[in-house]
Amino acid sequence: MFDKVFPFINSTICTAIPLLFGAIGEIITEKSGNLNLGIPGIMYMGGISGIIGGYIYEHYSSSPSTFLCVTIALLASLIGSLILAFIYSFLTITLRVNQNVTGLALTTFGIGIGNFFGGSLLKFFNEPGKSISIIKTGDGFKASLPFASKLGVFGDTFLSFGFLTYLAIIVAILASLFLNRTRKGLNLRAVGENPATADAAGISVVKYKYFATLTGGAIAGLGGLYFVMEYLGGAWTNDGFGDRGWLAIAIVIFAIWRPALAIFSSFIFGGLYMLSIYIPGLSSSDKELINMLPYVVTILVLIITSIRKKRENQPPASLGLSYFREER
Repeated sequence: MFDKVFPFINSTICTAIPLLFGAIGEIITEKSGNLNLGIPGIMYMGGISGIIGGYIYEHYSSSPSTFLCVTIALLASLIGSLILAFIYSFLTITLRVNQNVTGLALTTFGIGIGNFFGGSLLKFFNEPGKSISIIKTGDGFKASLPFASKLGVFGDTFLSFGFLTYLAIIVAILASLFLNRTRKGLNLRAVGENPATADAAGISVVKYKYFATLTGGAIAGLGGLYFVMEYLGGAWTNDGFGDRGWLAIAIVIFAIWRPALAIFSSFIFGGLYMLSIYIPGLSSSDKELINMLPYVVTILVLIITSIRKKRENQPPASLGLSYFREER
């Protein structure tokens, strides 16, 4: 029995981390009142940007440094994610374009950019016919804690991950503390609940919305970077992300917009996502039904929270609505 339990836990953690990055990024964004359905595209952009940065450095360096491989890929991922997040911010905050349409367009754009460069990057370097693989960069991201191997099954199951795994949990905890324990976090929540009142109180609505959307986009992009670097080991596969970006958005609802609860929720969704692989004897139709469970659970949570109508379990009151200061 235990020969399957521990590998299942390990796989659950690996699957949960990109979801957690995406969910935390979206929670921070939505707390400002912006509904960014472009998170899947931003995760794609974060992944392909990291691949491009790492590939160029490994390609042009005769003896690439592991530290620089990781650093360059990380910075490239953040820059790529921020570019897409800024496009969304400019369109929805400054130009007040419909947030739903903009987010969906951004997802299509991000996935298209990822698939284009994923299929064309090697041609730019006159290396057609090969697959994108940056092993040294991938190994740098996958490097585990040095003492993990000495702790037996516990170390192999819980401590054999790269730094992004632990960074995701730290970011979630810091986001929770920021939103609930700091003045700027409370100001951000005020902007999401009632931007007109926050504006009247002297809070810069535009500044907080830009801050939350850009920060959320950067964090979500790390989910894409984790997937290609630590999960795939420094490789790119077109459309390899599957529906992980949409699962991250579903986790936001499941976690009722609480970053700390998103940690627990991500591991539940990660387990449900991997469950069909570890249950023997399932038909293909049974596996598809099990893969539907995360979405079914999310719908049930949405129904229950709507029926109970507790304000603390509801989304920000101005979520998805553009703010027009002249209408105050």
